[in-house]
Amino acid sequence: MLDSRTIQVIKSTIPLLESAGPALTTHFYERMFKHNPELKDVFNLAHQHSGGQPVALFNAVAAYAKNIENLAVLSSTVERIAQKHTVFLIKPEQYAIVGSHLLATLKELGGDTVTEEVLEAWAQAYGFLANIFIQREAQIYQAHAEQDGGWLGERQFVISAKNTESAVITSFILTPEDGKPVKDFIPGQYLSLKLTHPNLAYEEIRQYSLSDAPNGTSYRISVKRELGGQVSNLLHDAIQVGDKIAVMPPAGDFTLEVAADTPVVLISAGVGQTPMKSMLNQLLKLQHPSTITWLHACEQGAVHGFKQAIHAKRQQHRNLTSHVWYREPAPTDTLGEDYDFEGQMELSKVAELLPPYARYYFCGPIGFMSAIKQQLLALGVAAENMHYEVFGPHADL
Repeated sequence: MLDSRTIQVIKSTIPLLESAGPALTTHFYERMFKHNPELKDVFNLAHQHSGGQPVALFNAVAAYAKNIENLAVLSSTVERIAQKHTVFLIKPEQYAIVGSHLLATLKELGGDTVTEEVLEAWAQAYGFLANIFIQREAQIYQAHAEQDGGWLGERQFVISAKNTESAVITSFILTPEDGKPVKDFIPGQYLSLKLTHPNLAYEEIRQYSLSDAPNGTSYRISVKRELGGQVSNLLHDAIQVGDKIAVMPPAGDFTLEVAADTPVVLISAGVGQTPMKSMLNQLLKLQHPSTITWLHACEQGAVHGFKQAIHAKRQQHRNLTSHVWYREPAPTDTLGEDYDFEGQMELSKVAELLPPYARYYFCGPIGFMSAIKQQLLALGVAAENMHYEVFGPHADL
């Protein structure tokens, strides 16, 4: 444990952190990539360019300083980050690199206010936190390796099928090259791919939510073509059936955990439906006895993925209800057939399907999820019954 003096010094630096803001972590990443360019093969550079990763790291650093006396409140954050670290194959020795650049950044931006005592306190605090991550990640790596069908590190998979789901979403079926079983996962988790290609300046690692129930033999991911997205466009255009790709074991802390007698509501927008699809298929596979409600929003029919699949499942399972919102329906979209409501998703239109004691899982753009959370709160749903996933660097709603 950290001693009282170290804790006091760390807390005294909170005003410095807040005044620096994300500029602190932006400087940190620039410094680290300059001195350790090999880490560009590990980090998602798109999140660096967008500013999302520096903001996420700053929020994490600030939260650590503010909760230094009660780290238990950060347990969910630690688990989420540790899960993400394992799919990037983070090694214990890399924590020393990160720590050295973090301390150097504090010194370079803090000037005379960052004394040797401050640097020593942060060195101890960082080392303490790094050890927590190293131990938890070792447990996750070991669990991946020991589980039936599991593995450690990279494993070669073959693209065995490539299916168009909408104008912007394509599904990929990944089958292990060695023909052996694959480990089960908890619906809501993601798969991590490592891509090397002449079109890419560096190795790129990306995470994509698994979009089907576990089957022990293969995985399915469903990828949206992002405007300007290097990797998503590469997958859509260049990666074909028969191609091989390196895959890390499934991970993630956004997981379906619900009692048999509890209603489940799955809410999504756009490609945010991919983890919802995995959850839905698992619930139906296990014959979940309580009600299941599927609520989805998208622009219009052309980008509405899995439309026919949901219609078919609704006909097969009496406890499944679905409603769809199109923000701007196309002339070819039919109300009551392709979609149920026009405009932004308004939960008040289906309030009778949303009991406060149900479990709510939602995924989509940040603005969408923030709006959904506020609507659910207004309907009397407790925050602890809500679970959500942010694609990319984490952000609070």
